[in-house]
Amino acid sequence: MKRTTSAVVAAGLGLAAAPFLAAQSPIETYHVQGNVYLLAGGASNVAVQVGPDGVLVVDTGGEETADAVLAAIRTLSDGPIRWMVNTHAHRDHTGGNTTVSQAGVTLNGNPAAIIAHEEVPTRMVEEDRPITEWPLNTFFEDRRDFYFNGEAIFLYHHPRGHTDGDIVVYFRGSDVLAAGDLFITTTYPVIDAGYDGGVTGFIDGLNNMLDIAVPAWLQDGGTYVIPGHGRIGDEADVIEYRDMIVIVRDRILDMIAKGMSLDDVRAARPTLDYDPRYDAGDGPGSADAFIEAVYRDLAEGGDQ
Repeated sequence: MKRTTSAVVAAGLGLAAAPFLAAQSPIETYHVQGNVYLLAGGASNVAVQVGPDGVLVVDTGGEETADAVLAAIRTLSDGPIRWMVNTHAHRDHTGGNTTVSQAGVTLNGNPAAIIAHEEVPTRMVEEDRPITEWPLNTFFEDRRDFYFNGEAIFLYHHPRGHTDGDIVVYFRGSDVLAAGDLFITTTYPVIDAGYDGGVTGFIDGLNNMLDIAVPAWLQDGGTYVIPGHGRIGDEADVIEYRDMIVIVRDRILDMIAKGMSLDDVRAARPTLDYDPRYDAGDGPGSADAFIEAVYRDLAEGGDQ
């Protein structure tokens, strides 16, 4: 993956930039491959597809970096922002919806259309979020596809994973997957029970990505995967993450079968060998939070 410049990063590889902005924004721009770029450094990763038809944006990061994300998009293309896709409803992925959408335009003159699974606007309504953030172009089926900038784009819905509205976006021509928070490289998975998340749905989503991804030479490269947080990965990284979740789930299932309580399972440390790699320490993404989420999901019969 090639790091490129933007108006929010130091100028140097030939794209127009305003150098004084470099110190004011955390956003960095990387060319993934084909038509697809990664904007990193905000509350979440943002994927951008550019081409002759205009711009498509997958997730918009947090509200606090929305202007910086928009400025970074504009260093990649001055074409109209036509489409936005939300991989799920969480604010760190959708807080910039209003800013980016209002800066775009559809063919009929409206702000850029926001696409998501129908569970996403439902969650936003429950949280009393402004209508300008809502995806109004929704679908309920397992898959939606359309054509933009010379390639087919597939949206795959995976219920009961990170949330109930998770989708994975596949750019077929560029051979890039935007995974949202079904795949992250920074911490343990965050299973949001309040949004009907579940461990089996998480694993199903990762297995779907593995069905799509094809590695290049010696299992390195090929299909690239943009995580919701962290560095770009490939098939081998998704396999490692999937296997970790499956192993921890099976350990906890075995402990539940032996009648162990949540406190007993925590004390047994079923994630011990993975903690140096994935433990966030405390809060979401921590070993304790992951163990509790998996235990409660399995013990309550949601994913056995």
